[in-house]
Amino acid sequence: MIERAAFGRTGHDSTRVIFGAAALGRMIQDRADATLAVVADFGLNHIDTAAAYGDAELRLAPFLASHRADVFLATKTGDRTGDGARASLERSLERMGVDSVDLIQLHNLVEEDEWATAHGPGGAVEALARARDEGLTRFIGVTGHGLRIARMHLRSLERFDFDSVLFPYNFVLGRNEAYRSDVEELIAVCADRHVATQTIKSIARRRWRDDDSAPRYSWYAPVTEADALGRAVRYVLGRPGLFLLSSSDATRLPAILAAAQNGPTPTDDELAADAAAEGMEPLFDGGELERI
Repeated sequence: MIERAAFGRTGHDSTRVIFGAAALGRMIQDRADATLAVVADFGLNHIDTAAAYGDAELRLAPFLASHRADVFLATKTGDRTGDGARASLERSLERMGVDSVDLIQLHNLVEEDEWATAHGPGGAVEALARARDEGLTRFIGVTGHGLRIARMHLRSLERFDFDSVLFPYNFVLGRNEAYRSDVEELIAVCADRHVATQTIKSIARRRWRDDDSAPRYSWYAPVTEADALGRAVRYVLGRPGLFLLSSSDATRLPAILAAAQNGPTPTDDELAADAAAEGMEPLFDGGELERI
């Protein structure tokens, strides 16, 4: 089984691998049901989705009808105004067939103008706090991508007492000294305040290239070599306190879960060798992909 740990101050012991339901966004229901059977077989008890993940919330509904009590359920809204965020949350509840979620997150809150709107009067933060008071959610988090997000999360935590954060984390990204410094500061603040720290892009290899012929089940090319993938997963899980969201490429899910159960934490030398052999590159450059 997958190791469990306290998910921040929520009182929930979550599996350290969280199922990333973005993988369900373009699936037919039968395929989604089969994927969720793998989730159940491995004992995952935390699911993360979003309003923007295609039909993912709809694909989750049949599973939640019989497993709602078994999982910590998180979704996200990309709306920055209070009215928009409230409507998004209500729509997500309807689509998933549930009365409430455990965690609602502000999705990719990185751009300055959007940040100001969300945190300002009549913004999403204010509205989601009211939704929490009304029992539509229990906790509120903030997520994001790109090289600026750790610094923006630190600003967000200064403005509002979020229960969780989410950010990219892998060996290749850690080679960027500025990003690594921001991440280390963020992790330290979250540890001090008991804020849950979730990570994404553990098995990212690089952006797709025009001549890549492999099927594209995620917006980035994932690591596919089994040993390298295992080390990429265990690099994240080797650090206490971090949670790993599984990839939007559902074909990688069994390998991710198997790697999470077995094997030592890799050395930097091993990870550097994998990066060279796999041609790994940073996904983010502070530019166009910040908004993904």
